[in-house]
Amino acid sequence: MQKIYDVVVIGAGAAGLFCAGSAAQAGLRVLVLEHGAEPGRKILISGGGRCNFTNLEVSAKNFLSANQHFCKSALAGFTPRDFLALVEGAGIAWHEKTLGQLFCDGSARQILDLLLARMGGAELRCGVNIREVAQDGDFRLETDRGLVTAKNLVVATGGLSIPKLGATDFAYRVARQFGHDIVPPRPALVPLVFAPEQAAWMQALAGVSAPVIASGGGAKFQENLLFTHRGLSGPAVLQISSYLAAGAAFEVDFQPGTRMEEALLAAKRARPKAGLKSVLAEYLPARLAAHFAQALPGNLADLPDKTLRGLGAALNRFEFTPAGTEGFAKAEVTAGGVDTAGLNSRDCSSKSVPGLHFIGEAVDVTGWLGGYNFQWAWASGHAAAQGLLQARG
Repeated sequence: MQKIYDVVVIGAGAAGLFCAGSAAQAGLRVLVLEHGAEPGRKILISGGGRCNFTNLEVSAKNFLSANQHFCKSALAGFTPRDFLALVEGAGIAWHEKTLGQLFCDGSARQILDLLLARMGGAELRCGVNIREVAQDGDFRLETDRGLVTAKNLVVATGGLSIPKLGATDFAYRVARQFGHDIVPPRPALVPLVFAPEQAAWMQALAGVSAPVIASGGGAKFQENLLFTHRGLSGPAVLQISSYLAAGAAFEVDFQPGTRMEEALLAAKRARPKAGLKSVLAEYLPARLAAHFAQALPGNLADLPDKTLRGLGAALNRFEFTPAGTEGFAKAEVTAGGVDTAGLNSRDCSSKSVPGLHFIGEAVDVTGWLGGYNFQWAWASGHAAAQGLLQARG
């Protein structure tokens, strides 16, 4: 007689493994299906291989969604302190890097091992391709290894970011099949690229990093900006990329907290024989200072006040207009996804299809850089598991 599982979780990433572990520990018969050769590939590369597994301060404001309130229930039900307790209970050493971001002292594999250890009696099958999903009372999954039947189905296959790690549109196809809408997916937390005429001067600065404030799309982030061979990256740019509409410009303040108009005019009065390059180098990385000074040779005394005011204003409000992004290949996450209007916020279950859940990156909930997306994975996985337990009674 074929085994009928209480729940099949599709996707062995952060959300799927955490949901499976929570459900298995409560006594449910759980099967996890993963089309890749191994679980947790995105976990292993995260945080430079040390996994930024959560952030000390997490709230709905740290997430993008068509419904900003949707994530509140799950986040309240499983907090960063709850996951940190699991990390410490497993003897994993950690540290706070900056802005509340928590990393393993050692390897990201420690987090994956923690998730796998929590699964207890749950089964994990990798290298399984699902050909068809149907529901006739129970869920029936036709795979290349035979038929799988379950009372409940949790889809945790993520979004479209990083195809080389196995990202697909599977979650969206299943959602549409069962009548759910999809908020159009787009790359988020992604480097920006520019038209050739703009990219040329940035390419000359490739590798230069500077602390800035990036503003655009109604958001503002104070972190580092990094020049690349194709445009801009770094935490500030990755953060603002999630908020920018196609073709939209954003502003960068290269000297937060200093009015550069006043600073340059004051320098001119105090040191008229100083060169602009040397003065700018007191505020900016040397190569960046040289770039802004190259068209204005001579001493400060030789430069009109109007010119210095204009340069100072530009340094505080420098406008960039990207031509696009590096795409899903370089995006850390996918914005958009399964529309939350069709899901219950309490447990990420479908409002129209009993027993069906969507969790993690597959859902239209996208976190900031800094551990927020992992916390959404843990929280949404926990919420779905609690919903499954309540449904069992």
